[in-house]
Amino acid sequence: MFQKYDVIVVGAGHAGCEAAVAAANMGSKVLLVTMNMQTIAQMSCNPAMGGVAKGQIVREIDALGGYSGIVTDESAVQFRMLNLSKGPAMWSPRAQSDRMQFAQKWRMMLEDHPNIDFWQDMVKELIVEDNRVKGVVTGMGLSINSKSVVLTNGTFLNGIIHIGEKQIGGGRSGESAAKGITEQLVSLGFEAGRMKTGTPPRVDGRTLNYEAMEIQPGDENPSRFSYTETSPLVNQLPCHITYTSQEVHDILRTGFDRSPMFNGRIRGLGPRYCPSIEDKIDRFSDKDRHQLFVEPEGRTTCEVYVNGFSSSLPEDVQYKAISKIAGFEKVKMFRPGYAIEYDFFPPTQLSLSLETHLLNGLFFAGQINGTTGYEEAASQGLMAGINAHLSVVEKDPFILKRSDAYIGVLIDDLVTKGTQEPYRMFTSRAEYRVLLRQDNADIRLTPLAVELGMNYMDDRIKKVEDKVADAKKITRFLNDCSVEPDQINGLLEEKGSMPIKQKVKAQGIILRPNISIADVRGVVPGLNEFLLNYKAEAVEQAEINMKYAGYMAKEQEMVDKMSRLEMLKLAESFAYHSLTSLSAEAREKLTRMKPMTIGQASRISGVSPADISVLLIHLGR
Repeated sequence: MFQKYDVIVVGAGHAGCEAAVAAANMGSKVLLVTMNMQTIAQMSCNPAMGGVAKGQIVREIDALGGYSGIVTDESAVQFRMLNLSKGPAMWSPRAQSDRMQFAQKWRMMLEDHPNIDFWQDMVKELIVEDNRVKGVVTGMGLSINSKSVVLTNGTFLNGIIHIGEKQIGGGRSGESAAKGITEQLVSLGFEAGRMKTGTPPRVDGRTLNYEAMEIQPGDENPSRFSYTETSPLVNQLPCHITYTSQEVHDILRTGFDRSPMFNGRIRGLGPRYCPSIEDKIDRFSDKDRHQLFVEPEGRTTCEVYVNGFSSSLPEDVQYKAISKIAGFEKVKMFRPGYAIEYDFFPPTQLSLSLETHLLNGLFFAGQINGTTGYEEAASQGLMAGINAHLSVVEKDPFILKRSDAYIGVLIDDLVTKGTQEPYRMFTSRAEYRVLLRQDNADIRLTPLAVELGMNYMDDRIKKVEDKVADAKKITRFLNDCSVEPDQINGLLEEKGSMPIKQKVKAQGIILRPNISIADVRGVVPGLNEFLLNYKAEAVEQAEINMKYAGYMAKEQEMVDKMSRLEMLKLAESFAYHSLTSLSAEAREKLTRMKPMTIGQASRISGVSPADISVLLIHLGR
């Protein structure tokens, strides 16, 4: 009935979809197995992609040939570039999506791919022979053979939904949990744990009074995530902001005795940076209000997502409390918020390729690794799909360094340090964030995708080359042309910048922190006419390169120093236990985590600089 597949992807959430297309675009024959074909790429939580650091990840996925950026652009209802008041290392794109259109676009793109087949079923077991995965066994009892398997089970592994004192087995509201895989992997020697996440109630937008809330419109000139020519965003929908109050908090507290979070029924580790509303009012009892974002679920539905009001309190308490929020006085709920507890596998059991140490050909991606967020999951799926294909064709894995991409930071953090709570990406986690900006993801990563042999990238590399060349031409023009005091001083005074006393190069004006190319476009002789030949992306690239050249040079120097340690390889079979000069903790952790390089070993908690010195001496360095 089934052919032998190169790659089987289990789960069709954000990680699974990216894993499937990555392997398929590299030439693998892929089977995508999902328990419900109607929920492929479903946005289980908020209807948005991107945000601080997360937006950089979506840009990186797109630059590597993934589809999340394209799908987001084609389903967006609003786009905003966050943190524009800060430096470009902090600029982060974010889009509100039409939830149904997002899932529909993903499914269409998957079904259009000739290398992807589908099967609707639950996977209950892996086929394992000689420490290698050889396929899967489904709930129907069907055995399907493959050369590698990517597990992207999300919150479905032994998932339990909590609403007040009620416990319901399920991986998502209205959907069954997945059984069997955790138990099998534990029997094979894997370590498993429990994590918890949650979601807020969904409400009827027709019953809300938006006049009582603050409006949050999209950007006047919305950008896009993808570096391809996706459809321009028109007719943006606004979001709104409102707040809880002390009265809301008091009502919520009346349900704490029935809260699974406070009475001990939930034992899973919850997200620090996206806590439930009851957790917020307990941890931040000094605050008399908390901000809520009222987000539309799409253009063709009245359903609204109440971002910031995640809860697992009883339904009646949720309803009483939410109806006391400004603008929600007549609210009708579609469904209550809930918490979900699920199995995960500490990611220190993986190599940097996301392949497990214990079973060859088995890859983990997404929430199974202890992460939270669509973007984090999608990026892991992309990398797992690429490396599953490379393992099939017996090529070296594709590893992104911390200096290459936020995706590299994410995976290195997970594999090297592990996580004690649902991991979320922030710009502060990336030590080279000045180099890893959202505007240059294509320059950093698209050439790597072309080298990998990712399909459909040939036309995109030409765009990258043109962008780099055009930015250099713009920089050269500004460095060659000059501006007289009488031409520029009026603008400088208007901007509160020191006037000039003699003719200066235009680039020197651009280097001032409060002056942009857009400001001087009509003032510098010939500049406006010159820039008409170039795209906005190239102009932005030129300006960033000029303004932040010093910062980027210093950061690149740090990268070069660290790369010396990253170049020193450590064999997977390295006998750390035989080096008695290492501390006992270092011997234990290095043996268990099997770092690929000295650099990775240096980032393992408990491995000291003295331990690294011992390894360097042993390697003859």
